[in-house]
Amino acid sequence: MTASVETKILFQPYQWKKQKRGADRLEAAPAIECKVIGDGLRRIEKIRAGVTGFAGAQLVRITVDVEAGDYGEPEFLDEAGDVPAREE
Repeated sequence: MTASVETKILFQPYQWKKQKRGADRLEAAPAIECKVIGDGLRRIEKIRAGVTGFAGAQLVRITVDVEAGDYGEPEFLDEAGDVPAREE
């Protein structure tokens, strides 16, 4: 890895957004960068316990080339609650 390549741990929360017409829609809230995986796992446990206002969340690890602005494929570490469907 070069100096411009970083690995980031992101906690991505989701919440239900009410629609004027039709069904409610699941939307991403701002992602939170975690210093270590344990921080993100603690946040996921709070989602499981129902002590946040979020409908669900995913914890991902991703490699970013800062200089080029390129993002690698996310590695899903954990998820809880309502989250968007993803391809396996």
